[in-house]
Amino acid sequence: MTAQLLLSLSILIAVHEWGHYITARMFNIRVEKFYLFFDFLFPMANVLNFSLFKYKKGDTEFGIGWFPLGGYVKIAGMVDESMDKEQMKQAPQPWEFRAKPAWQRLIVMLGGIIVNVITGVLIFVGLTYFLGDTYIPKDFINNNGGIQALELGEQIGFKTGDKIVKINGNDFADFQEVIKPDVLLSQDSYYTVLRDGQEVRIDIPSNFIENFNSKEAASNFLIPRIPAVVGRISKVAPYKVNDSTTVEKESISNKVGLKPGDKFLEVDGKPVTYQDEVMSIVKAGPRDSISFKIQRDASILTFTESFKGYDVIGFLPQALDKDQLAYVNYGIGESIGLGTERAFGVIFLQLKAFKKIFSGDISFQKSLAGPIGMAQAFGTDWDWERFWRMTGLLSMVLAFMNLLPIPALDGGYVVFLLYEMVSGREPSEKFFETALKIGMAMLLVLMVFVFYNDIAKLFS
Repeated sequence: MTAQLLLSLSILIAVHEWGHYITARMFNIRVEKFYLFFDFLFPMANVLNFSLFKYKKGDTEFGIGWFPLGGYVKIAGMVDESMDKEQMKQAPQPWEFRAKPAWQRLIVMLGGIIVNVITGVLIFVGLTYFLGDTYIPKDFINNNGGIQALELGEQIGFKTGDKIVKINGNDFADFQEVIKPDVLLSQDSYYTVLRDGQEVRIDIPSNFIENFNSKEAASNFLIPRIPAVVGRISKVAPYKVNDSTTVEKESISNKVGLKPGDKFLEVDGKPVTYQDEVMSIVKAGPRDSISFKIQRDASILTFTESFKGYDVIGFLPQALDKDQLAYVNYGIGESIGLGTERAFGVIFLQLKAFKKIFSGDISFQKSLAGPIGMAQAFGTDWDWERFWRMTGLLSMVLAFMNLLPIPALDGGYVVFLLYEMVSGREPSEKFFETALKIGMAMLLVLMVFVFYNDIAKLFS
């Protein structure tokens, strides 16, 4: 998780700072430093000044800092994260940022945001073109038992066996649409389900998305109902010796010799079709023995085994076959349009989330994720498709966050420059410096809060 997060952020920070660098060079502005990560203890520019690697090319020192929470370019004639004010006491030079017209300085400040947007769009376009879409068709699920309602699903009114036919009154094809943030963030969102031949409306609570800040929570909502067919045998299973001691012991499935493809027909004399029915009977209470009937090819087999100390049979159900999934491939033109739409969809989701936060519908603390939360989103195994999807998403989020009108962020500089362009005069140097310090203090407080929030979630 850590390696994926660091690689992703390194790519995004590098391209963001390159956006500032290349636009500054376009206008012949000198760039004194280009650093991935900080070569000081941010935001204290004169504390622990050292780099892990550096070299100089032309007027610019390129390097990798030791403090991995960002990066920066030091543009001549501009007060930034480095807080180098000595240069500002001298007369402006033609190659300095402050000597250039406001419109050029505006482009330089927007350069990082623009490149992050381009990077995000290119990633989403590439994923759309090279991978297309693979999904579980809603119609396949509805024709094969509907959904299994887990804890979060039951909380808002779902029942196992429901068939979701519409979202917000609209038809849909991909089952994943059910938990898309766009649906969970929309005002007055609801599902229409078919239950016992009748349509039932299930409203989504306004703060429901707070439950989806982790993969574990998302998988505790709704899943396709799975047939009770053996996919993989567990050789061992938890065995309760007494109230305080649990050990691993040979599983029931291994004892009786279950095989992949075995189909459950009965458990304790009760007919079953789906895995949730098997689990419901097994979990109904402690028992001394368990019996079950399975179909293996053309044969019907019956087993009875001691179940004292166990609470599972010890098998995983069979996964969906590839031919039960839907595949869609896109041409380059379709990929450009759809990939761009998906990239900017991230921005619109951020705006929806901010609106819900400011209106009090969702908690700022619960919806906020920091480095630990982001690392968890990458997953514990290295998956290149997920890595690039997360990197594309973070690129668009980084662009959005940097555009916020907070001093010390690009958006803060943009506000000052727009004021200058409209009014015809620059804010005073003292005002600008004070605003920058306030902005950096805000970022530092936010950074501490984010880390605290992440750690608190780990232990909650």
